[in-house]
Amino acid sequence: MHIRREVVHRVPTARLPKSYDRPVSIETHDAAIAAAHDVAAALAPGAIERDRAGATAVPVEALALLDNSGLLGITVPVEDGGPGLGPSTLAEVTRVIAAADPAIAQVPQAHYLLVDILAAHGDKETRSLLYADVLSNKRIGNGFAERGGKHAQDLKTRLTSGRLNGRKYYTTGALTSSWIAVSALDDTGRLVLAFVPRDAAGVTVDTDWDVMGQRATISGTATFDDVPVQLTFDYAHAYEVPQQLGARAQIVHAAIEVGIAGAALRDARAYLKEKARPSTEAVRKGASTAADDPHVLHRYGRIATRVHAAEALLAAAARTLDEIGLIPESADEAARGSLAVAGAKAFGSEVAVEAASELFQMCGTSATASKYDLDRHWRNARTHSVHDPLDWKYHHIAAYDLADVLPPNHGQI
Repeated sequence: MHIRREVVHRVPTARLPKSYDRPVSIETHDAAIAAAHDVAAALAPGAIERDRAGATAVPVEALALLDNSGLLGITVPVEDGGPGLGPSTLAEVTRVIAAADPAIAQVPQAHYLLVDILAAHGDKETRSLLYADVLSNKRIGNGFAERGGKHAQDLKTRLTSGRLNGRKYYTTGALTSSWIAVSALDDTGRLVLAFVPRDAAGVTVDTDWDVMGQRATISGTATFDDVPVQLTFDYAHAYEVPQQLGARAQIVHAAIEVGIAGAALRDARAYLKEKARPSTEAVRKGASTAADDPHVLHRYGRIATRVHAAEALLAAAARTLDEIGLIPESADEAARGSLAVAGAKAFGSEVAVEAASELFQMCGTSATASKYDLDRHWRNARTHSVHDPLDWKYHHIAAYDLADVLPPNHGQI
């Protein structure tokens, strides 16, 4: 494995629960949620250190914790040996883990999308090979986005005569994955996915990830230099028919934002109860604690309500996807799922940024001390919320409601 820095520093993580010392089989929604809480509890103590370390310390132990939890396989279809759990389970699993460490929660986002892609359109041979690995705790990373073009999907990567050449960025999960799914144009100019082993000759994944938030995702540059490819998939076809792949990918992003919002509210509550002092003006008006300040009470009540609303909207959107299924019956059904998730993602992102900012207004100057690292909530929310534009989500919701215009059939809604 090539990493740009010669030494990979490890960020300590709490020990795995004993049940994770052997292969874990998760069969039910309740078991998946319980596993997510176990993972979150183990991740939480190291979240600040991982945030501060960023790309200087690849979080290999934290990711091993996630990979070995059994959660990577929860959406593998029953007919392929998995439990076939749906979006409601995945959204709640992601939200719980994101409240502990949203960077670690984001790493398998593309993995779950790729599991869905294979379920909807993969051939028997490819499904058999890759699902066997997924159910053995092996993760699939992504090589989708590029720099230098008119937009992130203006691809220069090519798959020619079975050889892959190109350069990708925002490769979340690729650094520590077993497989990387790479989008490319084939000999005919058609969009395909090439599945390549992470350790294949010609594959280089760097730690050149330097951003203000979601630092531990280490979503840096991946280079593919004449890499031989045996597994390919006609990716263009997935978006030539009514699909829920985009919505199911976006529900994970929405859950990450809602998890961050809940974490900011949680830490605000703890700080107000344990550390915050009332302002001088509040004391003059009779307050004895920060929680007695009527303005703090108003702000906390307002943001708590909005966080709970975001959680409810996320759950409702996930239930909509459960109802529709992976392959929608019509374009209208596909639109219903996409727009439900668009609303949850847009609102959840706004609430996460707001909650992370309001934390400081409620808790005061002392809460900005670097030892608490409370600013990570805002940095994480702000960084992740611009993954794709929220304004276009509201635009498509309104266009459908006001003029029956179906949203575009791609993965960003």
